[in-house]
Amino acid sequence: MKRIASVIGLPAEHAAEYEALHAAVWPNVLARIAESNIRNYSIYRYGELLFSYFEYVGTDYDADMARMAEDPATQRWWAVCGPLQRPVAERGEGQWWHELPEVFHTG
Repeated sequence: MKRIASVIGLPAEHAAEYEALHAAVWPNVLARIAESNIRNYSIYRYGELLFSYFEYVGTDYDADMARMAEDPATQRWWAVCGPLQRPVAERGEGQWWHELPEVFHTG
């Protein structure tokens, strides 16, 4: 299992809309997340910063993420949510959310 944590900005004026969207995520988007071998997916807000965490249980992360990115429902969801977010300056090439290094874990 691979643990993934990442951050992205969320301007205060978009917080209520973003939280309302995530209180009722579209069922086909939730299904695609599960089909992409993602489990225990959570998003937290701290001021104007979103923190996400999920566990990847598949065997080919890049292929699963590519299939998710090709999914029409996911693309529509991202088109709704994307304009509300603000990527952080530290994000890597091709990243929307900035992936964070794990510095501690105990199981």
